[in-house]
Amino acid sequence: MARAKMLLVEDDAALAELLIWHFKREDFDVAHTVDGEEALLMAQENVPDIVLLDWMVESLSGIEVCRRLRRASGTANVPIIMLTARGEEEDRVRGLETGADDYVTKPFSPRELVARVGAVLRRVRPALAGETLTFVDVEMDTVGHKVRRAGQVIPLGPTEFRLLRHFLEHPGWVFSRERLLDSVWGQDSDIELRTVDVHIRRLRKAINADGQYMDIIRTVRSAGYALDTDGVA
Repeated sequence: MARAKMLLVEDDAALAELLIWHFKREDFDVAHTVDGEEALLMAQENVPDIVLLDWMVESLSGIEVCRRLRRASGTANVPIIMLTARGEEEDRVRGLETGADDYVTKPFSPRELVARVGAVLRRVRPALAGETLTFVDVEMDTVGHKVRRAGQVIPLGPTEFRLLRHFLEHPGWVFSRERLLDSVWGQDSDIELRTVDVHIRRLRKAINADGQYMDIIRTVRSAGYALDTDGVA
């Protein structure tokens, strides 16, 4: 199973400890903060796969954190589940309209929350549900470190493998060169932006078998690259 990164924003120490225990048991990589401002910085520095966000946290309300996460390009598509004791219909509507994907009122069962998180991730990132990533006729075995297209093994270098894995985990998402550098090479990398283009060309050449297959890597002018079927055939 691909390990999912979770950002937990919760100022109730006992509840946070309980949730961290449950989600780590499910193999989540959990980062925790009690502070809304810090949550925004953490999300920017290491974009999570999902955010569990309490409405009432320190320095900045959960509803404002949600709003700002949705406005930032790097976190605009990250699923957010709000946790709150505010169970009135008006509050639920406000949370959902602000951009939350789900709304869980306290008290709640940790097991139910784990199930809800799993349901949201399966909807927005199916890649987190298993060890095989697929898109159209491309299949990646993340454990065996193998890639096949239409049943044929496609040899890839380690960088191209990581690049393709990132695309397969986010099909249809458009990534800028800067985002790809952060996600594939790491934020501390001194790699130049044009290096991304070089590896994209190598990846294209490999998985398209020099034009034998449809190009599934789309270049989006002034934006970056995406894995989808609108590429050039």
